[in-house]
Amino acid sequence: MSALLRARQLHKMYRTDGVATPALRGLDLDVEAGEFTAIAGPSGSGKTTLLNLLGGLDRPTSGEVWLGATRLDTLSRDRLARLRLQEIGFVFQSYNLLPVLSALENAAFVLELRGVARRERERRALEALASLGMAELADRRPNQLSGGQQQRVAVARALAGRPRIILADEPTANLDTESGLALIDHMRRLNREQVITFVFSTHDPRLLERVDRVVRLQDGRIVADERR
Repeated sequence: MSALLRARQLHKMYRTDGVATPALRGLDLDVEAGEFTAIAGPSGSGKTTLLNLLGGLDRPTSGEVWLGATRLDTLSRDRLARLRLQEIGFVFQSYNLLPVLSALENAAFVLELRGVARRERERRALEALASLGMAELADRRPNQLSGGQQQRVAVARALAGRPRIILADEPTANLDTESGLALIDHMRRLNREQVITFVFSTHDPRLLERVDRVVRLQDGRIVADERR
């Protein structure tokens, strides 16, 4: 069976003032449907770069990225944007919630961009918030929520779109221990009950203890791939 997400010979080079800095060096990776996987490594190892390439937020200098039968790195900008909107959920370290919208409206935002009717998008957004214990706070705006609650709204926004995969960049980095563990446990439960595929970039040992697979990067290369 073909992997849900595949990377082949990924190279990524950044240039600053004429100086080339390699971020990824010929990386290969397969992610199967239903995985709960962490990409780990020290700062500067290439974690966020890899996640951005896997999600089509950036393009590799060379190499291939596939989501199912679709090759992402060769799509036009418009087609790639449509694919991200329909098939990939993102959770960012800084939450990226819209401050003028309620939790419900933020969770429904991706569906609004897709043109889903208001009643249906609100139903699906409320369902996603409820799955994360946030239904009673649906009317609150981000500034009325704690950091952990805001991150759960961000996860609900990703879930409401029913993507094929959710990519999360350091999702617990800005959370205290209690909030971070609660978020991890919520995502783990969703992974098991709804068979949602999660891939994280992280250096958080709390998250690394709870995943099924840890892919360790160093200097833009995979140095270990541990399955549990």
